[in-house]
Amino acid sequence: MWPWKRKPKEIDASDLDLARLPRHIAIIMDGNGRWARKRGLPRTMGHRAGVEALRAIVKECSRLGIEVLTVYAFSTENWRRPKEEVGVLMSLLTEYLRRELDELHANQVVVRSLGGLSELPLEAQIELKKALERTRKNNGLILNLALNYGGRAEIVEAVQKIGTLVRQGKLKPEEIDSETFAAHLATAGLPDPDLLIRTSGEMRLSNFLLWQLAYSEIVVVPELWPDFNEHCLNEAIKAYQKRDRRFGGLSGS
Repeated sequence: MWPWKRKPKEIDASDLDLARLPRHIAIIMDGNGRWARKRGLPRTMGHRAGVEALRAIVKECSRLGIEVLTVYAFSTENWRRPKEEVGVLMSLLTEYLRRELDELHANQVVVRSLGGLSELPLEAQIELKKALERTRKNNGLILNLALNYGGRAEIVEAVQKIGTLVRQGKLKPEEIDSETFAAHLATAGLPDPDLLIRTSGEMRLSNFLLWQLAYSEIVVVPELWPDFNEHCLNEAIKAYQKRDRRFGGLSGS
């Protein structure tokens, strides 16, 4: 068995409160390179193992009935990585979409994307557009792939769109509020993430969903992304369910 192949695992979600599941889970998938280095493997093998982890987590979110899953697949800063590694990441994206699209569609998953897609390689753009079009009328889990995405760039773009409306006389400055702003983000129409999971123990947002995460519960786990499995996901949800979400107010207890 290749080191990135995941063994079937019995999932115990019996003590999850299914009435209090997060509607929207966001994940910063971190640690592929470290996972590979610990095993004496090339970093590319870590990224391939990470794709297998994503496959399992998408299935589990769909099984649980989570409404939205947003995963940080490739940031605007990731272009700074070695050209070979970027090429592998884009090839894996293309491979994932090509291999998984039939199953995603059969399970009513809606594939969406966040970020500047025009800068992706043409082959990746083609496969992504196929997935977006084929699944757009589905009614299951919404899978947001954040690709060439940066939270600051998203906010700047939203400001530019709103500024254009003001210049055209279609919107008055005093009419701009948080709802107006949110309507011009890439996640318009979706609930903000209830739960942010970051793997590998790192304590930072890394320019991910900076507006949307304002009141999200954050769970940082030590597992490197390729080791993050269905059990880890359920444990993170259990931790979320123990939180007292106050949204800036006082505790209800």
